[in-house]
Amino acid sequence: MANNHNVENGDVVGREEISIPLILKEKVADLEDISNKGDSLWMVLLSTFVAVCGSFEFGCIIGYSAPTQSGITDDLGLSLSEYSVFGSAATIGAMIGAATSGRIADYIGRKEAMRVSSVFCLAGWLAVNFANGAVSLDIGRLSTGYGMGLLSYVVPVFISEIAPKNLRGGLATLNQLMLICGVSITFIIGTVISWRTLTLIGIVPCFFLFFGLFLIPDSPRWLAKVGRQKDFEIALRELRGKNADISTEAEEIQDYIETLQHLPKAKMLDLFQRRYLLSLVIGVGLMLIQQFGGINGICFYVSHVFESAGVPANVGTIIYACVQVPITVLGAFLMDRAGRRLLLFVSSSGLVIGSLLVGTSFFLKAHELSLDWVPALALIGIMTYIGSFSIGMGAVPWVIMSEIFPINVKGTAGSLIALVNWFASWVVSLSFNFLLSWSSSGTFLLFGGVNAVAILFIAKLVPETKGRTLEEIQASINA
Repeated sequence: MANNHNVENGDVVGREEISIPLILKEKVADLEDISNKGDSLWMVLLSTFVAVCGSFEFGCIIGYSAPTQSGITDDLGLSLSEYSVFGSAATIGAMIGAATSGRIADYIGRKEAMRVSSVFCLAGWLAVNFANGAVSLDIGRLSTGYGMGLLSYVVPVFISEIAPKNLRGGLATLNQLMLICGVSITFIIGTVISWRTLTLIGIVPCFFLFFGLFLIPDSPRWLAKVGRQKDFEIALRELRGKNADISTEAEEIQDYIETLQHLPKAKMLDLFQRRYLLSLVIGVGLMLIQQFGGINGICFYVSHVFESAGVPANVGTIIYACVQVPITVLGAFLMDRAGRRLLLFVSSSGLVIGSLLVGTSFFLKAHELSLDWVPALALIGIMTYIGSFSIGMGAVPWVIMSEIFPINVKGTAGSLIALVNWFASWVVSLSFNFLLSWSSSGTFLLFGGVNAVAILFIAKLVPETKGRTLEEIQASINA
């Protein structure tokens, strides 16, 4: 028994002597893994932060014309049509930027494309700040719009190409969130400072973007695509941590690049082939509905809408700005849980209700009926409208657009759809003030009708893409 006991004790001691070093090794490995992830996360987050400074700049450009309308028109003596041209000039520039963004980003890289956009935005803000007439205003607005068009393509592409797959979805939502923050902050600050001073707010993210780009690597996938193998490995290691094993991911990226190079380069006319036609109809249809539903008209001139309805412009604009951010966050949280189609249905239904409420308020005002209710109906309607847009119709069409096209036509399709989006935005932003002069109630009833059509369009054609691979989505559409 004693011998057995001693053997057992010796066995226990032996096991302990073996297990302690193993445990220590495991702990050290865990600490190294945490350290590597920390290194990786730090650079990925810094790179994402720098990129979304461009998204914030995008939002500042969109939000600038809403709180500044009365100040600019009074100081420079602009007519309604002249200010409408100024407001819509950004979307003209954005159309040009969107049409050239893919080629620029492919030729000089994602980082340099963002730097070019920051220069155009900076030049545009300075032109607006020193403007003494309509011409310099329009040139400045056109320049910021061109930068905005570049950013609308490059920022989400850059984030998706640098992020590890387990963080890609969350980081991608920061693009839309920072855009909304830019709009909201511009709205709020614009109610208390002059229109010239407000341009300085737009200049700040330009500097953060321009100089921040010196601190971060370019997209490893772009570097691999252009054959800069050494820079590709350095950039990927910088993003994943100096001690991380990047061999598997590097091999996957190289295989992807080789596959991409063997696919035929798509031309614009190729998108109209039968196998891509349904995807094209879905992508273009969602963008036309998004814009012709009235969002940029309301966003660009919201203070004028509130004044027309008898709501204090400052109060309405601040409430409008505060509604956007939390609901955009909620929509991002629900996108991979509730699904794309449900968010689109809820969003479109809310847009119809919001449009009808605002239209009713203007109808009552025009006919001098229940005048005490007019401001409240207008405020509730606008809040319903922007809340509904923020939860679904703002971001979901862009997500679906990125999911429904095969990789060999995705770049060409994305450029075309972005161009359609900005063209529709230009039409709405240019005509919005004229539509309000024609019939304020009729304008919002028209927007309500477009969003009612959206419900039918979504029900009939738009697929649910949640939880499905890209191949499964494209196979179901092209079946």
